[in-house]
Amino acid sequence: MACRYQADEICPEDLPVIAAEALAAGLDSPTLCELAGWPRHADARDIRDAFEQALAESGIELPDPSLARRHALRRLAARLIDGETAPADLVTDDWWETEVETAAERSFVALIPQCECCIEYTLGLDQQTWTAQLRIAALALTSSPPIGPGC
Repeated sequence: MACRYQADEICPEDLPVIAAEALAAGLDSPTLCELAGWPRHADARDIRDAFEQALAESGIELPDPSLARRHALRRLAARLIDGETAPADLVTDDWWETEVETAAERSFVALIPQCECCIEYTLGLDQQTWTAQLRIAALALTSSPPIGPGC
């Protein structure tokens, strides 16, 4: 969760529920207990601060943001392969800004247009070929060796 949090994949309002689930799974810290009782509509900054404090109390370090983003890219590729996300949905985030380091990451990111209007402009009418290339690149990325500490 720390990695997904650092990659902005988790909304602050979901963190109290995540804290409660962590308690149920056996993780324990004073701030985690406190956060688990907070309402979803509490101030987002307070929720974030409490979550980060709970992680620190539990001995869990937040990963480097760029590493967390690279792990998020791999999760995105896996969701594409599993059919949980459509190729056109990949342009909803700024993946092209991700600091990639491997050839597999570069190949995958290079196929993601920067915005929705760029899909048609970049790909023309050959979206079927683009979709196939994107899936091949996603498979190569998810099959490549893991990066850094696991997230």
